[in-house]
Amino acid sequence: MSEVIRPARLHEREALEDLQLQASLMWLEDRANLLSNPDAIDLPVDQIADGNVYVCEADGEIVGFGVVLPRADGEAELDGLFVRPDVWGEGYGRVLLEHGAATAKGWGAKSLHVIGNERALEFYKACGFVANGMAQTRFRPAPTMVRAL
Repeated sequence: MSEVIRPARLHEREALEDLQLQASLMWLEDRANLLSNPDAIDLPVDQIADGNVYVCEADGEIVGFGVVLPRADGEAELDGLFVRPDVWGEGYGRVLLEHGAATAKGWGAKSLHVIGNERALEFYKACGFVANGMAQTRFRPAPTMVRAL
C-alpha cells in the first residue's frame, strides 16, 4: 500500500462529501436519516480552509479523508474519518487516524477524542481508543472514546 496524506483542497469539497455519503450509506440504519437530511453530510468550508481536513491518496485517487479539530480544553477531536467502501479493510482508515493523531499531538494535545459509530468501535479499540461515555448525535446516542497521545 503506497499512499500520500495531504491537506484537502477547497475544490475537493463536493467529492469529499460524496465519499462521506457513499461510506455512510453502507449502513442500513443510517440510510433513511441521511437521505432525508442531506445537510448531515456538509463538510464546512472553514475546516478545509483552516487545514483541519486531510485526504489519503492511493495511485493518485482519493481513498479517504479525516477531520481533526482542536477542542476548547486543549485536546483534539477526530471529527470525521471516512474511507471509500471499495477499499475498506486495506489499512487506509488507520493511516488517516494516525495522521490525525500526529497532527493533534503536534498542537500539544494530550488526547484524541471521537464520537464513534457503533460499527466502528472495534476499529477504534484496535487503534488504542477506550470508551468513556455516550453523546447524543443528531440521529441517535453514540459512544464516545478517547486515546492518549
